Parts: sequence; C-alpha cells; structure tokens
Amino acid sequence: MASTTFSASPGFREKFLTVPPPIEVAGRHIKRYHVTEDPAGIAPEVERAAYAILPRLLPEPDGTPPASFVVLHRGGDDGAYLNVYSWVWDNVLQFGGAAAGQPVLGCPDRDPTHFVVPGRPWIGCVWELPPILHERDAWVRHLLAPDTPDLEAYLADSLPEGTTGDRS
Repeated sequence: MASTTFSASPGFREKFLTVPPPIEVAGRHIKRYHVTEDPAGIAPEVERAAYAILPRLLPEPDGTPPASFVVLHRGGDDGAYLNVYSWVWDNVLQFGGAAAGQPVLGCPDRDPTHFVVPGRPWIGCVWELPPILHERDAWVRHLLAPDTPDLEAYLADSLPEGTTGDRS
C-alpha cells in the first residue's frame, strides 16, 4: 500500500470574498462570488474572460427555477478558477468548472484570461466552498420551504462580503 505524504501549507490565511450583483446569462439568473488575496478584487480582464466561458458551463432548462451561483477565484499564482453551481432537478446542484493559467489542470499557458474546461471532478478548494452552505440554505428558505417559491428573494439572499472564513 502506497503512502501519501500530506504537507499543510504554512501560513494559511483566508481570502477576500466580494459579492457582485447577480447577472443573467442564457436565461439563467447567476449569483456571483469573487475570491482573491487582493483587496482590490479580480482584474476586469480576468472577470470578462471567465464570464465569457460561463454559458458553456450552464445546464439546459429542466423546469427548475433557472438559478445558478458562481465562485470566481483568482489564485495567488497565475491561476484563475470559475466554479459554476446550477440548481437542477428541483433540489440538486450541478457543477461545471473552468480554469486559466494553471498548467497542472491542463491549461495551455499561464494566462489567467485563457479559460479552458479541465474536466476534473473537483468542486472547489477551501476558499471556494463557503458560498455552498449559504446557497443551500437560501434555496431551501426561498424555494423549497415556502408554499409559494420566491426566486427574487433567493437572488437577493447572498453570503455577506468579508473573508472566506472566520464567520462564526
């Protein structure tokens, strides 16, 4: 049996989390979260490139209210990552992802605006995961639990800006 050596990253720090307003893409309402080490946020050219590939990562309509949320993460190196979580089949999250500037994931270069779909089964790193719990609870609160589902209330209910952790 082969052993795996785990080495924790020294000096782990949470990153900045910002919440731009929702957008509509291909008939779906998209809530947005941006994650970065840089308090100035994600560079506009990286944001534009990420959202240009977004339509390829969205599911076909299936009768579920057309809502998704994305986490756009600018890594501390050349990498940029777009994680797309879409509500399907009433109560299921479908995942789609794209990456740029990260050769380990099959990106052809280190350009953080050159997004490709790596096809890995990964759903997010520790900095990208915090919105998932909030979005699960918001979906239940606004669409599954009430007698009358309220998509607008769901779209207005986002995780507050701050950091990716230290929220207790």
